[in-house]
Amino acid sequence: MPTPLPLCYLSGEYLPLTQARVSPLDRAFLFADAVYEVMPVYARRPFRFVAHCERLAASLRQLGMEDPHSQQQWHEIIATLIERNAAHNSAEHCYVYWQVTRGAEYGRNHTPLPQIERTVFAFCAPLVLPDAAALERGVSCVTALDNRWGRCDIKSTALLANLLLREQAAQAGAAETILLRDGTLTEGSASAVHVVLHGELVSPAQSAQVLPSLTRGAVEKMAARAGITVRSAPISEAQLRAADEVMLAAATREVIAVTRLDGAAVGPGRPGPVWRAIHAGLQQYKQELAARPW
Repeated sequence: MPTPLPLCYLSGEYLPLTQARVSPLDRAFLFADAVYEVMPVYARRPFRFVAHCERLAASLRQLGMEDPHSQQQWHEIIATLIERNAAHNSAEHCYVYWQVTRGAEYGRNHTPLPQIERTVFAFCAPLVLPDAAALERGVSCVTALDNRWGRCDIKSTALLANLLLREQAAQAGAAETILLRDGTLTEGSASAVHVVLHGELVSPAQSAQVLPSLTRGAVEKMAARAGITVRSAPISEAQLRAADEVMLAAATREVIAVTRLDGAAVGPGRPGPVWRAIHAGLQQYKQELAARPW
């Protein structure tokens, strides 16, 4: 992973990331009582900023918290953070991670107290996208049972199960672990998963077991632009393994083809035409947005 850029934001202050400190009694530290967002930034322009703000607010509502900032305030915080780090970023692009915790109280209390001050934290890091060679060959993935908690639609910092599942991929020399629950596809340990069945792009139906991925939304938009039928439906393990194409979508890797699954080739074992159309469309979409205010 790339080294983070040096300046961060912490509850009203911009300061060196190495000097940022939070209380050990913060509920994010004790209980993972927090939500977060990861947003790609292309040439200093955040990608789908409003949608990220809306998802953050939705996650906070599920935890019984109000968003501590308006969209305009988030805009100012993130714009300042990007600008102050710009001189330190040799990469063309970066990503912003931002997090809201319920805050710290004096003690360890299982019952959340709504009146305590929220902790807000954000930092940037260079965005290193798959290179041309990786895009041309695709990636290998493994499958595993989805043993995460039942509210994966909340973008919570409670990611231990995701980390352990991603470690399975790392140990197998794979890029991602694709998850199955009750015999159907949910998502990856850190990505959305799409399959191509008979020329159609199919994604798992939105539910409490699936994060409402914003990159997934962009992928589906690009597919529709290219004239590809897009639909959401349950995807069985058999359909996953027999799919013409499989692809991953995530903020820090955009969309990339899966060419091997549990050691077996996906389709012909190389990136397919639907992925190529979507990837090309996404690059064009980024150029379109570059000229628009965010």
